[in-house]
Amino acid sequence: MFETLEDMPADAILKLIGQHRDDPRSEKVDLGVGVYRDAEGNTPILRTVKKAENWLVGTQSSKAYLGSRGDPVYCDAIQKLVFGERADSKRIITLQSPGGSGALRVGAEVALRANDQARVWVSEPTWNNHIPLLGEAGLKLETYPYYDVDQNALLFDAMLAALNDAAAGDMLLLHGCCHNPTGMDLTAAQWDQVADVVVERQLIPFVDIAYQGFSAGLDQDAYGVRMLFDRVPEMIVTQSCSKNFGLYRDRVGALSLVAADEATANILSSQAQSAVRTMYSLPPDHGGAVVSHILNDAELRAEWHDELAEMRNRLKEMRKLLVTALAEAAPAHDFSHIERTTGMFCYLGISADQVAQLKSERGVYLVDSSRINVCGITAGNVQYLAESIASVL
Repeated sequence: MFETLEDMPADAILKLIGQHRDDPRSEKVDLGVGVYRDAEGNTPILRTVKKAENWLVGTQSSKAYLGSRGDPVYCDAIQKLVFGERADSKRIITLQSPGGSGALRVGAEVALRANDQARVWVSEPTWNNHIPLLGEAGLKLETYPYYDVDQNALLFDAMLAALNDAAAGDMLLLHGCCHNPTGMDLTAAQWDQVADVVVERQLIPFVDIAYQGFSAGLDQDAYGVRMLFDRVPEMIVTQSCSKNFGLYRDRVGALSLVAADEATANILSSQAQSAVRTMYSLPPDHGGAVVSHILNDAELRAEWHDELAEMRNRLKEMRKLLVTALAEAAPAHDFSHIERTTGMFCYLGISADQVAQLKSERGVYLVDSSRINVCGITAGNVQYLAESIASVL
């Protein structure tokens, strides 16, 4: 049986990480890594996470299964994180999931159960795993313009125009904040305009908010979700705790489904739990228990807010450092768009051939689209990085 299978191509980012690791040059820079890193190049365990884990080890009395929904205390806490004061609404049901990816897949399954011809519109470009997670689940995919790689700017008018081809009942996948890979986010006014189209065309928002707190702040980053909740009867929201809690390997996420009324929300809950049961049965507990404890302990939560601000401010500072260094190293070229982006990622704005030159000649590693992880920039390597980029322009 297995002799019929062929090798699958390696994931581009994982391949890049390996190439950087095997490069013997001392001056090398990894801008492809997909996780947060501090100034020393480490992906730290947050202080609050350590404290919550120590508490958990000392107090947890059982390793019995969670239900398919997950821990209700976690679900309530994470629902409040994204929906704020609206979280008490009976229109919302939330499930714990194995990371944001698990939430996306279960959300797709529930949508297909409701409509086996369901279509979802995704931005061009989008996170590279959105397409297989949603498409291989069975959803039909359409794309809308989002980013102009020549001008390094949003294609907002083109986005709205494309959505006029969407049919009632189609889903619209939106990045809640820190758009991956471009880093270019909608403004509050643009979110409002998107909502106008969603209401007029009777579309269903499908919001993936994987970086809440990494742009402007927890509440500010949830603007789109909360505003849409007020304006539409139905919505799907997926969350991840990989970035804002640094719980990458613990796989902590959540799926929230919004219905027009409480009775329909209860039906959605039963359908989602049925889907979970046939996929992975139930979610892992450890990471969710850590998040739940942090969010429900006033002192830990305040400390976590401080840690989150430290990460967010580092990302902003590295953008400024790079733009300043590039202005000196390559004064004829404009890289100011980098400071207008948010979160961990943005497009540098160079060609695939120039990316190849950076790898081979300077040991600077990034994907062919020129997407960079800002976390790869440090005060110690920014000058070398800027000079390297200038050398291939």
